[in-house]
Amino acid sequence: QVQLVESGGGLVQAGGSLRLSCTASGRTFSRHTMGWFRQAPGKEREFVASIIWTTGNTYYVDSVKGRFTISRDNAKNTVYLQMNSLKPEDTAVYYCAANDRSSYYYTYPEKYDYWGQGTQVTVSS
Repeated sequence: QVQLVESGGGLVQAGGSLRLSCTASGRTFSRHTMGWFRQAPGKEREFVASIIWTTGNTYYVDSVKGRFTISRDNAKNTVYLQMNSLKPEDTAVYYCAANDRSSYYYTYPEKYDYWGQGTQVTVSS
Protein backbone atom coordinates (compact mmCIF):
# COMPACT_ATOMS: atom_id res chain seq x y z
CA GLN A 1 0.00 0.00 0.00
CA VAL A 2 1.10 3.56 -0.80
CA GLN A 3 0.11 6.48 1.38
CA LEU A 4 0.16 10.14 0.37
CA VAL A 5 -0.30 12.65 3.18
CA GLU A 6 -0.89 16.36 2.57
CA SER A 7 -0.24 19.15 5.04
CA GLY A 8 0.05 22.93 5.12
CA GLY A 9 -3.53 24.00 4.47
CA GLY A 10 -5.32 26.64 6.50
CA LEU A 11 -7.02 30.02 6.50
CA VAL A 12 -5.29 32.93 4.78
CA GLN A 13 -6.29 36.41 3.64
CA ALA A 14 -6.46 37.31 -0.04
CA GLY A 15 -2.99 38.13 -1.33
CA GLY A 16 -1.31 35.84 1.18
CA SER A 17 0.71 32.66 0.70
CA LEU A 18 0.68 29.02 1.75
CA ARG A 19 2.95 26.07 1.03
CA LEU A 20 1.39 22.62 0.79
CA SER A 21 3.42 19.44 1.28
CA CYS A 22 2.70 15.87 0.22
CA THR A 23 4.85 13.04 1.57
CA ALA A 24 4.76 9.48 0.23
CA SER A 25 5.26 6.38 2.36
CA GLY A 26 4.64 2.63 2.20
CA ARG A 27 5.74 0.35 -0.61
CA THR A 28 8.20 1.53 -3.23
CA PHE A 29 6.64 2.80 -6.45
CA SER A 30 7.75 4.75 -9.50
CA ARG A 31 6.78 8.39 -9.19
CA HIS A 32 6.63 9.15 -12.89
CA THR A 33 4.23 12.06 -12.47
CA MET A 34 2.84 13.75 -9.39
CA GLY A 35 0.06 16.28 -9.41
CA TRP A 36 -2.07 18.61 -7.35
CA PHE A 37 -5.85 18.82 -7.74
CA ARG A 38 -8.48 20.83 -5.90
CA GLN A 39 -12.20 20.50 -5.32
CA ALA A 40 -14.57 23.24 -4.15
CA PRO A 41 -18.06 22.47 -2.78
CA GLY A 42 -20.42 21.46 -5.58
CA LYS A 43 -17.63 21.51 -8.17
CA GLU A 44 -15.72 18.89 -10.13
CA ARG A 45 -12.21 17.96 -9.10
CA GLU A 46 -9.92 20.39 -10.94
CA PHE A 47 -6.34 19.94 -12.11
CA VAL A 48 -3.91 22.49 -10.67
CA ALA A 49 -0.32 21.45 -11.42
CA SER A 50 1.85 18.44 -12.24
CA ILE A 51 5.54 17.58 -12.25
CA ILE A 52 7.50 14.85 -14.03
CA TRP A 53 9.59 13.42 -11.23
CA THR A 54 12.79 12.53 -13.07
CA THR A 55 13.16 15.76 -15.04
CA GLY A 56 11.40 18.34 -12.88
CA ASN A 57 9.38 19.64 -15.82
CA THR A 58 6.10 21.23 -14.74
CA TYR A 59 2.68 22.16 -16.08
CA TYR A 60 -0.02 24.44 -14.64
CA VAL A 61 -3.63 25.27 -15.24
CA ASP A 62 -3.94 28.80 -16.67
CA SER A 63 -5.66 30.22 -13.59
CA VAL A 64 -2.61 29.64 -11.34
CA LYS A 65 0.27 30.37 -13.73
CA GLY A 66 2.63 32.92 -12.23
CA ARG A 67 1.20 32.41 -8.74
CA PHE A 68 1.71 28.71 -7.89
CA THR A 69 4.89 26.64 -8.09
CA ILE A 70 5.13 22.84 -7.90
CA SER A 71 8.43 21.25 -6.86
CA ARG A 72 9.81 18.00 -5.45
CA ASP A 73 12.50 16.77 -3.05
CA ASN A 74 13.80 13.32 -3.99
CA ALA A 75 15.45 12.60 -0.64
CA LYS A 76 12.31 13.43 1.32
CA ASN A 77 9.82 11.73 -1.04
CA THR A 78 7.89 14.97 -0.97
CA VAL A 79 6.17 17.23 -3.48
CA TYR A 80 5.31 20.84 -2.67
CA LEU A 81 2.86 23.42 -3.92
CA GLN A 82 3.88 27.00 -3.15
CA MET A 83 0.82 29.24 -3.49
CA ASN A 84 1.29 33.02 -3.67
CA SER A 85 -1.13 35.89 -4.31
CA LEU A 86 -4.02 33.73 -3.18
CA LYS A 87 -7.55 34.64 -4.24
CA PRO A 88 -10.94 33.67 -2.74
CA GLU A 89 -11.60 31.49 -5.79
CA ASP A 90 -8.61 29.34 -4.77
CA THR A 91 -10.63 28.09 -1.78
CA ALA A 92 -10.95 24.30 -2.00
CA VAL A 93 -9.74 21.00 -0.63
CA TYR A 94 -6.36 20.31 -2.23
CA TYR A 95 -5.28 16.75 -3.05
CA CYS A 96 -1.96 15.35 -4.16
CA ALA A 97 -1.81 12.37 -6.50
CA ALA A 98 0.77 10.05 -8.06
CA ASN A 99 1.01 8.16 -11.34
CA ASP A 100 3.43 5.21 -11.34
CA ARG A 101 2.97 4.02 -14.93
CA SER A 102 4.26 6.75 -17.25
CA SER A 103 5.73 10.25 -17.37
CA TYR A 104 3.48 12.93 -18.84
CA TYR A 105 1.73 16.13 -17.78
CA TYR A 106 -1.51 14.33 -16.92
CA THR A 107 -4.44 16.63 -16.16
CA TYR A 108 -7.18 14.00 -15.71
CA PRO A 109 -7.87 12.53 -12.25
CA GLU A 110 -8.39 9.04 -13.67
CA LYS A 111 -4.76 8.95 -14.83
CA TYR A 112 -3.48 8.88 -11.24
CA ASP A 113 -3.08 5.74 -9.12
CA TYR A 114 -2.73 7.08 -5.58
CA TRP A 115 -4.35 9.97 -3.70
CA GLY A 116 -3.91 11.78 -0.43
CA GLN A 117 -6.71 12.60 2.00
CA GLY A 118 -6.80 16.29 1.13
CA THR A 119 -6.06 19.50 3.00
CA GLN A 120 -8.41 22.48 3.25
CA VAL A 121 -7.34 25.88 1.90
CA THR A 122 -9.61 28.82 2.66
CA VAL A 123 -8.89 32.31 1.31
CA SER A 124 -10.86 35.19 2.80
CA SER A 125 -11.58 38.44 0.95
